[in-house]
Amino acid sequence: MLAFGGVNTGIYKFLLVLHILGAIVGLGGVMLNGLYAAQTRKRPGPTGRAVLEANLFVSEIATYVIYSIAVSGILLVVASDGAWKFSQTWLWLSSLLYVAAIGISHGVMRPGTKRIQDLMIEMEQGPPPAGGAPPQVARIQEVGGRLGIGGAALSVIVVVILFLMVWKPGA
Repeated sequence: MLAFGGVNTGIYKFLLVLHILGAIVGLGGVMLNGLYAAQTRKRPGPTGRAVLEANLFVSEIATYVIYSIAVSGILLVVASDGAWKFSQTWLWLSSLLYVAAIGISHGVMRPGTKRIQDLMIEMEQGPPPAGGAPPQVARIQEVGGRLGIGGAALSVIVVVILFLMVWKPGA
């Protein structure tokens, strides 16, 4: 194994700062997406779409920062010089949950949000049908429901990973 000097060295502490900063910026950048969704619903038409598009932009940047959490985490294990091992429960379980969260983000959240954006654009392009809501409204609500479930699942995963990082079961 590489000799970095363990958990009390400058390189380890630097990596830990990067790891925590990545979690704050990356996860913080997406944890409040539900509030953006609520603001989007309050503002029909182009104004609501502008809120959605701003949120999409910030979430896209946050996604790259979230990827850095895994990189810095792996480097922390390597730099710990054996204090932490990938076989420890808190590490392998956190890693598994991280991969699951990335799967939910890429499989549910990102495509769902982009679908809502497309539906909002469709509604802006034509007059609403006489005597009723545009058909896109029901579809937006349906997709929004899935996003709510996905967002709740991601929030639970983040809390569980945080508990694992703090208590380190199996260390």
